[in-house]
Amino acid sequence: MIEIFTDGASSGNPGPGGYGVILRSGKYYKELSEGFRKTTNNRMELLAVIKALEALKNPNQTVIIYSDSKYVIDAIDKKWVYGWLQKGFKDKKNKDLWLRYLDICKQHNIKFVWVRGHAGHKENERCDELAVAAYKQKNLLVDSVFEMEATKVNLL
Repeated sequence: MIEIFTDGASSGNPGPGGYGVILRSGKYYKELSEGFRKTTNNRMELLAVIKALEALKNPNQTVIIYSDSKYVIDAIDKKWVYGWLQKGFKDKKNKDLWLRYLDICKQHNIKFVWVRGHAGHKENERCDELAVAAYKQKNLLVDSVFEMEATKVNLL
């Protein structure tokens, strides 16, 4: 079994953002994080889950993902994302990331567990630290899909 802890953060919404991930299985422990110059908190929450799953080397793993994101967990557990998919994500944000999640999630047996954010959960707090540190770096990545869509609707 693999435990994954995730968090996303942004300074402003949109603004600089990042994600933090902890992967843990037995004695194996790895942290992942990246920062982006313009993005949203929800994109970073979802990207954290995606990046964690993409980091797994073997398919058909039993995975428990701990997240403080109701956006991510409810969309998956309540199966909203499948309705959005059927409607072509009409009027829904983050289509690119949801499609990426739907592709990678097929490879594993995944269970989501919601944790309260900023409530002393050790791994969630560490993921938050990773996410914030990631977006405070100097050389931030470009969330090109977000920036392209935001430019279209004049958010940037």
